[in-house]
Amino acid sequence: MNCELSGNTLHGYLDGELDAVRAAEFEQHMAGCGDCQRSLSIMSSLREGLHQADLYQGAPSRLRSRIADDLGSQTRSSTAKWKWLLIPAVSLALVLITLRVGSVLTHYRTDSNRLQAELIDAHVRSLQPGHLTDVQSTDQHTVKPWFDGKLDFIPPVEDFSRQGFPLVGGRLDVVEGRNVAVLVYGRRKHWINLFVWPEVTPPAISSEGSRQGYNWLNWHEGETQFCLVSDVSSGDLHELQQLIRH
Repeated sequence: MNCELSGNTLHGYLDGELDAVRAAEFEQHMAGCGDCQRSLSIMSSLREGLHQADLYQGAPSRLRSRIADDLGSQTRSSTAKWKWLLIPAVSLALVLITLRVGSVLTHYRTDSNRLQAELIDAHVRSLQPGHLTDVQSTDQHTVKPWFDGKLDFIPPVEDFSRQGFPLVGGRLDVVEGRNVAVLVYGRRKHWINLFVWPEVTPPAISSEGSRQGYNWLNWHEGETQFCLVSDVSSGDLHELQQLIRH
């Protein structure tokens, strides 16, 4: 074969792989090319002979069924293997998640217990002579201005004498290394400390509880955290909380 087009182009033409433009160009070329004409004739005869030789033998139905079963078995085996591989992976992920959640909860409980303990300790310290108040007054207009300049926030101050919770005064205290405002209220010869400090998000402390004979009740409003601590009943703390929140 001396013609360059008698190679790939001829095979493409014979197999119908050329587009219409290239096929027309090759036919025009072949009209004047004896090499391509002879090559095409030989290849066409060879293809026709192969088709007529009846060399194709269809696979028996039993063989086809066996192959299909083998393929299905391999697929199921592969799927089972993946399942067995996934079980340890999922188990490991669950263990890691459990450890992470446990760590978070442990950290939360640790912070909560520490804060509760400090608030109770601060309340107990205040019961010592001369430690209950820095400014002693039942007048909210005297207590509230006293905090001005001593903190970077001013706590809300109200007197609830008519409701059975007279304002006694206020003081500064330190809880977890931060300065907090404390308002002191009376309740049937008992003292109630209301701790107030700025907190954008609620700290890690339970909403209420009891420890060492003292009850506490805390809540979060806006960017301010409140916590009542006293040896009065939990019901008394809730009653005072409702008065403060209104």
